[in-house]
Amino acid sequence: MEVKAVAKGVRVQPRKVRLVAREVRGKNAAEMVNVLRFHPSKGAFTLRKVIASAIANAEANHGMRGDRLKVSIIQVDEGPKFKRIQARAMGRANRIFKRTSHITVVVTEADAVAAPTAGTPAKPRPSFENLKSKKKAKAAPVAEVVEEVKAEEAAVEEASAEKPTAEATETTDASGEETK
Repeated sequence: MEVKAVAKGVRVQPRKVRLVAREVRGKNAAEMVNVLRFHPSKGAFTLRKVIASAIANAEANHGMRGDRLKVSIIQVDEGPKFKRIQARAMGRANRIFKRTSHITVVVTEADAVAAPTAGTPAKPRPSFENLKSKKKAKAAPVAEVVEEVKAEEAAVEEASAEKPTAEATETTDASGEETK
């Protein structure tokens, strides 16, 4: 069952309330009332009051338990604007709009199954784990090739160290004559 609370004509800009509403939507209502108590924005202060009102409506009117409620819908609409004037130079004036909001919060029981929505299902999004495993799979043959090259170089060095040649034992001194 859905329970709704509405606050109309709240003296907060809708943009400021929407920023906080994104964080709260879909979470436990009782927890969000406590979290919003310490949020610094003016939008959080008013949104907290509306959520608390929705919880109280659900408990008093429908007998629901407040700890099992979740915020399912938060809708923030623009209310009427108060138009004010700010004096400017040379007798001119600037228009100032004091914006208001209509805030609607709908809470539902957390155990209730959500109704299916119309439209196509969401596409699966790529995750970082899949990308990392693909990169490792591509990097593995390169690592094997590098190891093979190092092994071949080591074999060549061992072969050259075991068989000293006659040219390697002969050296020349400063006068250009060979010594043995």
